[in-house]
Amino acid sequence: MRTARVAPVPDSPALLVTPGHGEDRWLIVADLHLGLGEGEQSLPAPPEGSPERLANALRDLAIRTGASRIVIAGDVKHPIVGTPRALRPAIFRFFADLLEAGVAMDVVLGNHDVGLVPHLPREVAVYAAAGMVRDGVGVFHGHRWPSQEVLRAGRLVAGHLHPGYRFASVGESASGKLPCWVRVAYPPLPKGDRPRAFRAEELIVLPAFHPLAGREALNREKPRRGRSFLFRRFLAEGLPRAYLLDGTDVGPIATPPRARPRGSPGRARRRR
Repeated sequence: MRTARVAPVPDSPALLVTPGHGEDRWLIVADLHLGLGEGEQSLPAPPEGSPERLANALRDLAIRTGASRIVIAGDVKHPIVGTPRALRPAIFRFFADLLEAGVAMDVVLGNHDVGLVPHLPREVAVYAAAGMVRDGVGVFHGHRWPSQEVLRAGRLVAGHLHPGYRFASVGESASGKLPCWVRVAYPPLPKGDRPRAFRAEELIVLPAFHPLAGREALNREKPRRGRSFLFRRFLAEGLPRAYLLDGTDVGPIATPPRARPRGSPGRARRRR
């Protein structure tokens, strides 16, 4: 099956997938982190990161792009283990509002999504962290090996890394880290080199959708341990470049040498 065309939505941390033959368009986003910024006293999150504001932003994106479906590539919620009681109705309402607007919703579970499923509307399609494939595009979160079906996809899309690019401090970011896309091209391997575990010609890493989520400055520092798997096992296998949300190409990302093989993806999953 031919892989669909994918393109970042200008000035937005969302990826638009356009299949051929008149099929419906769909969006991919990642790392919504609903509940980020809420305190132990159930204080509301900052307005720009509230579930209501994020739901409205996604609904507007769907309308603007003509997308009929949104796929969330992991980390719907921010609390890692369990779902606080005060956050449960907000999560349900977030999805209900989008469903009522006529947008189908798919969720690929991320490392923050333990305990999420019971609090979703039944109409939401849920996929394990191993990922899903639609129109030849394999979507997974990025904290563990995806399934063999995903690894066979022509193009891969992941989240989890929260990619950013560090500049001198600017108005949009006191730390100087601006959100960015990472696009990794995989050239053919030299004859006799060990094969890759996946077949894709390209991997796209999504910026975090939550505007206040932390960012990894991939041009200045090594990713934290929790995100090093995606960095070493996927970015280091190809030629990664960073792009700001407005499409500016800010150059290549330095990666460590390709990780030595430590068994098949199946063995890596069994060790967890």
